[in-house]
Amino acid sequence: MIFIAGMISASLMGMTHLITANGAPASKLCFGTMQFGGKADIVASQSMYEDCRTAGINFFDTAYVYTGGQSETMLGRFVQSERDDVIVATKAAYDKPATKSNVLQSFEESRERMKIDTVDLMYLHRFDPDTPLSESLEALAELREDGLIRYIGISNFAAWQVMKAAQAARGLGATIDVLQPMYNLVKRQAEVEILPACADQGIAVVPYSPLGGGLLTGKYAREDASGRLAEDARYNARYDVAWMHEAAAALPAIAAQNGTDAATLAVAWVAKNPHIAAPIISARSSEQLAPSLAALDFEMGDALYDQLTALSQAPSPATDRLEEV
Repeated sequence: MIFIAGMISASLMGMTHLITANGAPASKLCFGTMQFGGKADIVASQSMYEDCRTAGINFFDTAYVYTGGQSETMLGRFVQSERDDVIVATKAAYDKPATKSNVLQSFEESRERMKIDTVDLMYLHRFDPDTPLSESLEALAELREDGLIRYIGISNFAAWQVMKAAQAARGLGATIDVLQPMYNLVKRQAEVEILPACADQGIAVVPYSPLGGGLLTGKYAREDASGRLAEDARYNARYDVAWMHEAAAALPAIAAQNGTDAATLAVAWVAKNPHIAAPIISARSSEQLAPSLAALDFEMGDALYDQLTALSQAPSPATDRLEEV
């Protein structure tokens, strides 16, 4: 095994375990509602929410900035009848400085959109180099002290920023409970320092983009493929590397050999890593969502995990001592 064997530290065993208000553990997958109110209208969004609940998912992720607030509004509407049975996560606005006042204002706006009293998990959406991190976290620490949030999260933080946040939180009598980084078969930089840092600090890792913006579905091997990589310059640049496309092109054949879908393999590969609490899946429709949901029941053995891992390039170690890879 390249990453799993012998890598579960004592502190990883004591990492944060998310639970609903009713005490049920978080599902093995989280559903990201970034498309609610955007590529997915109210009918498609509710259908996907119901698909997730039927499959056993009780963990849902949104953000202040998603689809101009429609994502939060729709998610809040869907959870009303079963609020204590689901975990709702959102993120503070990142289109303004992460000052204490801005974080608190963002929280109140998000809570009002969702029509809920308590947000289970509140993230800082990204690191703000111009605002003291202790000030940003003070807002979240106060919200938790007041019972308005249950867990504190950070998103898109580098490893050194994770450690800085953990130290700042301790100074406030709080903890960082969750990190949301990018992680998938062709984006493995998190393995170098981010995952070990979170294991050391007992921080649960809930990564986004297990399908690499759709690349790992294998569809971009076709000339007429449409989706984020074709429509969004940021995603195109993020995955504009030849070996990444070669790895993605190999997935459908391996999936067929194992009686499943490339997307199912991609999500299951992320979920197999013991450092990962719950990969965040997403989609524009129930049809598109189905292969990702199938990862809940797909049993990936060590041999298949190694076969998939070998498709991608392992990142260099933190010290750049290549002989240690």
